[in-house]
Amino acid sequence: MNLTKILTVVLIAASLVLVGYLYNSIQKVIDDRALIETTEKGVIERLKLIREAESVFQEQFGKYTSNWDSLADFIEKGQVPILERREIITQQAYGGEKVEIKIDTLGFISAKERIFKKNYTLNATDNGIFLGYKVKVGDQVIKNMKAYSIKVGDRTNEPPFQEKGTIVSLSEVREGEAVKKGKVLINYSDYIFNPNIDVRKIGEVPGTGKMFDIFVSKVDKGGFKVDVIEVKDPAPINPARKESNEQKTRKPLHFGSRIDVATAGNWE
Repeated sequence: MNLTKILTVVLIAASLVLVGYLYNSIQKVIDDRALIETTEKGVIERLKLIREAESVFQEQFGKYTSNWDSLADFIEKGQVPILERREIITQQAYGGEKVEIKIDTLGFISAKERIFKKNYTLNATDNGIFLGYKVKVGDQVIKNMKAYSIKVGDRTNEPPFQEKGTIVSLSEVREGEAVKKGKVLINYSDYIFNPNIDVRKIGEVPGTGKMFDIFVSKVDKGGFKVDVIEVKDPAPINPARKESNEQKTRKPLHFGSRIDVATAGNWE
């Protein structure tokens, strides 16, 4: 084998090694990004759940809790009232409308159902003649799906659902019956969080076993004491979110504030 052939073989071998190295490097970057994306998605979902649970806890007790066991106990054993919001619309002599908001307590449900499920109502969009429902109890509905028919003057309207969910109940309204604007016609609901989650581990950062940092307090705002809360991922998987990152291009995933009445998340 002459020198040229030897150099050719050596160069081909070196090229293959370099290609393999570059491929592995690129693949590692892709895998790392995918892992960061998946992990952060799980962290965000857990933060959303904690935020909702803390919000319901605060509604019931007038304060947030920094004790994860207390929050888990509330989710598992707590009861919260079922509230129905009604609009009473009265035509005024000068042609305008007077809108009164009535909130009725219909009963109680478990705190878990209140936290994990979102309940929706669909009201009559206008005064008119009811022509019938497009759905029945138990149906799965999606956003923009037709809900019912109503005749308003010479027009027939078919208002759509604004959210997806399952039909829970339909008001007893007969076809041809006059309905007033604001009347509750349909109640439906949808799970916004996985109901099978282990609530005893609600304070754990998914995939790490570490606990979220949580801060709750009352601060003075214009002479009034108000509740504040902040929950933060203590060990972000994303290098750009780490506290040690000098550039600080992003902050650790968190919601709330230690000084303001805010519960927004920095991913929103």
